[in-house]
Amino acid sequence: MALSIKSVHHIAIICSDYKSSLAFYCDTLGFELLSETYREARDSYKADLAIAGQYVIELFSFPSPPKRPSYPEAAGLRHLAFTVEDVSEAVERLAEQGIACEAIRTDELTGKRFTFTADPDGLPIEFYEI
Repeated sequence: MALSIKSVHHIAIICSDYKSSLAFYCDTLGFELLSETYREARDSYKADLAIAGQYVIELFSFPSPPKRPSYPEAAGLRHLAFTVEDVSEAVERLAEQGIACEAIRTDELTGKRFTFTADPDGLPIEFYEI
């Protein structure tokens, strides 16, 4: 019998520069910092981030995390995707902060517009127009 999963609880991200990543997700993308914990035994921070009050991301720091290979179509997590009302506006706001996005494309299956950028560690971030 299959599990009865109700929803995605959170996405966990390990970053190489905690302050830079926290600023990117909160100040640039608009996530809300719900809580922040320093775990002395691990020399690690953990931040709980929310969109519109809903807990979505656990952002972790660890001393010297290994780099993750990231190249097109590699096995594993491909990207994170967030919905926006207007992808052109999202691109414009990111450009104002010096963050480049790929050219806006149209999903051939849904007809919806989308684009990609990356977080400070190169994790691909997609913005998908609803």
